[in-house]
Amino acid sequence: MVTLSSYPVNLLLDGRRVLVVGGGPVAARKVDGLVEVGAAVTVVAPHAVAEITTRSHVHHEARRYRRGEVAGYRLVIAATDDPAVNQAVFDDGEAAGIWVNVADEPERCSFILPAVVRRGPVQLTASTGGTSPALSGWLRDRLDASFGPELEAVATVIGAERAALKAAGQRSDSVYWRARIEELFAELEAAHA
Repeated sequence: MVTLSSYPVNLLLDGRRVLVVGGGPVAARKVDGLVEVGAAVTVVAPHAVAEITTRSHVHHEARRYRRGEVAGYRLVIAATDDPAVNQAVFDDGEAAGIWVNVADEPERCSFILPAVVRRGPVQLTASTGGTSPALSGWLRDRLDASFGPELEAVATVIGAERAALKAAGQRSDSVYWRARIEELFAELEAAHA
């Protein structure tokens, strides 16, 4: 297996059209993550699991993928058990300049999905460049166990303080934020001791 070198980025998909090709449990997990960030999700699959068909804010088209249709979307995920369909989706994405992820096939991806832990506005991610999704999941579970709801609380306070500085016409980079973050975590630990 080839280890892929990737550039980490967080995509802002709120209201943007995303296509998921496939209707099984893997596709359902991808749909869950996309819906969580507000993407306008269309699922194309002749058959789909209930987690997809009963989900509000997800449009399911009960049909096979049509060549070239990726061009109408910002992002595409292929999660079928048919290698020919997955390849067609990837090829169409490459031709149209659309970012495509083929589940569990890093060689057919223009982006890789990391394992994610969410704490409010904070996202902690783990990726192995496609070499071991199991290791990414294990790392995610370790991160999940290491950071509780206090992480969201600190992010909320820091965000509000930063916004107040900007509103007052001050530069937010004038504050030594690391010290403030340590102070907030210490306060939360003392409150729970």
